[in-house]
Amino acid sequence: MSSLKEIKNRINSVKSTRQITSAMKMVASAKLHKAQARISNMLPYQQKLHGILTRFLSTDTAFRTPYTEVRPVQKIAIVVCSSNSALCGAFNANISKMLESTLEAYRSLGKDNIFVYPIGKKVETATRKLGYTPQGSFTELAEKPSFAGTVQLSELLMKQFAEKQIDRVELIYHHFKSTGNQVLTHETFLPIDLNAEKAEGESKEAEGENKETANTQGYTNDYIVEPSVEEFVTALLPRTLNQKLYTMLADSNVSEHAARMLAMQTATDNANTLIQDLTKQYNKSRQQAITNELLDIVGGSMK
Repeated sequence: MSSLKEIKNRINSVKSTRQITSAMKMVASAKLHKAQARISNMLPYQQKLHGILTRFLSTDTAFRTPYTEVRPVQKIAIVVCSSNSALCGAFNANISKMLESTLEAYRSLGKDNIFVYPIGKKVETATRKLGYTPQGSFTELAEKPSFAGTVQLSELLMKQFAEKQIDRVELIYHHFKSTGNQVLTHETFLPIDLNAEKAEGESKEAEGENKETANTQGYTNDYIVEPSVEEFVTALLPRTLNQKLYTMLADSNVSEHAARMLAMQTATDNANTLIQDLTKQYNKSRQQAITNELLDIVGGSMK
């Protein structure tokens, strides 16, 4: 009977775990819907802003800005996003692996010339384990991305790049494509690639290649800019960079909730399967115990 009691206790333990994972899945699902709504409200503005910039850059207008200067990389800044908590599958592990490979690629620069800006407790811990000192703590941006906080970080990076304190800024994060698909992304934040053809292609991809974008192909834009091209670009580029960084944070946040929801769903399904197996084992053991008792009774009466 002790074995039956152990199995029963284990079944109850797994049921308790199932209740926890099921509740966490519901919480993650609610947060996912809110995060998706945030991106849905923000993306039209971001796409329009990006579209204005890329269409303007498709003209033959020449201008100069410190944010487009390509120079040999001697100092680099890496902005990497993770979550503050665990239980979201391989979400944080994949980020840490890509960060490690990126740091390895720039190892020749020396640790003093590599600046890591970790957004999230998990990647902040991973940065220290890799032997690098985080350039500040941005855990609040991982939990609840705010545009004000994003602007502070973005302006800091732009200032350092413009003053040539760093020569390149790269981003590492998860891009949300669907609930079951979050793509690990590694891209350049600064300097801005002003290749008109590439920028136009990225704009079409961001806007889903809608009909309006498709109809702009084959046309040459001839803008009249007041008061000057330099002032226009100087005002537009920082806003575009701020929006890009905020989009990255929102993208990572919604990917985290999607990954956690899937992880908790998998854990709940595994708990259900384990409960079924343990219940079968319990029933078989109980039937075996009853059979043994009957055999003992029958054997005793025959004596």
